[in-house]
Amino acid sequence: MLHVLYLVGVSAFAASGVLAAHRANMDPFGGLVLAFAAAVSGGTLRDLILDRHPLYWTQDWVLLTVVAGVGVGTMCYLRFWKLPHRSLLVVDAIGLAVVTVIGARAAIDSEVTPLAVLILAVLTGVTGEVVRDVLCGEFPPLLLREDVYATAAFAGALCYLLLDTLDVARTPATVVSAGLVFALRLGAMFFGLSLPRPHREDEHGNS
Repeated sequence: MLHVLYLVGVSAFAASGVLAAHRANMDPFGGLVLAFAAAVSGGTLRDLILDRHPLYWTQDWVLLTVVAGVGVGTMCYLRFWKLPHRSLLVVDAIGLAVVTVIGARAAIDSEVTPLAVLILAVLTGVTGEVVRDVLCGEFPPLLLREDVYATAAFAGALCYLLLDTLDVARTPATVVSAGLVFALRLGAMFFGLSLPRPHREDEHGNS
C-alpha cells in the first residue's frame, strides 16, 4: 500500500516538473529532466542523510517507468490541450502530501529521533519542488514564496508521527496525514491563507 502511495506522490511531482517546464518554454528533453528531478530529489536527499544505500530509485524499475510514463503522458496532454488554471499548484500539493508522509515513515523505520523524523519528512516533501523551480530559473522557489508550504508538510509529518506513536495502523495514518497536508495547501491557495507576519516599520518608526 505504501509503495503504491509513493508511486502516486512521485507521479504527481513528475507531472509538476513537466508542467513547470512547459510554463518555462522548455523542450521535451527539459520536461523529462524536470520530471525525474522533481520526482526523486526529495527521497534521494533523505536517503543520503540516512546513509541508505543503494538509493531507493536506482533499484526500482517500476518507479522509474512510472515517472517516465507520467512525464511523456503529461507532455502529450499539453500538446493538444490547454494547461488548466492552477494545475501546477494542485498537482504539486498532491506530491507534497504523499511524499512528506512517506518520508516520515522512512525516517521512523530508520529509528532516528522524533525531531529528525520531522526534519527529514519536510525535506523529503519540499526538495523536489525547490530543485524543479531552480532548474526552471524561478527565484525565489515556491517554498520561499508561499507561507503554507513547508508548514503544511511539517503539520502532516507531526500528525503522522503522533499517530504512529499511538500505534495507529500505517494505512489510515498515512491517509489522514497526507490529507491534512493536502487540505492545508489547497486552503492556502484557494482562500488566501498565510501565516501572520510581523508589521514592518517605516523609516519614521511607524508600523
